[in-house]
Amino acid sequence: MSEPRPGRSWFEVRWHQLRNPPPPVLRAVLANLAVALVAGVALLAYDLLVPGAQMAPLIALYVVGVIVVGSVLTYLWVVLPTGAGGERRRSAWAAVLGLFAAIPIVYLVLVLLFQIVKPLFASG
Repeated sequence: MSEPRPGRSWFEVRWHQLRNPPPPVLRAVLANLAVALVAGVALLAYDLLVPGAQMAPLIALYVVGVIVVGSVLTYLWVVLPTGAGGERRRSAWAAVLGLFAAIPIVYLVLVLLFQIVKPLFASG
């Protein structure tokens, strides 16, 4: 009898998951990232062009907008596998996946744009 293959380490498993993400998760992240970046750059441009503007309501609108639009795009982009009839169906779970992907992406994009990029423009 041959010796059983030892299990992969935690790092090897995570590295494999990073290189081969499930398509629905990848699509949810990409949809939310695209929406967050486009809207975030517009928000940053407004903040730079209109000094002293009240940004709190706009940032709240940005967060809600990215979550809603990202969830809808994920719902439209992530479909269930085709069944025997070949009918492509959508699921509300795809929108929930988009919601859960949007929350950290919104936060990271806001931090990136307003804590890293904005000081570069403000000092120059």
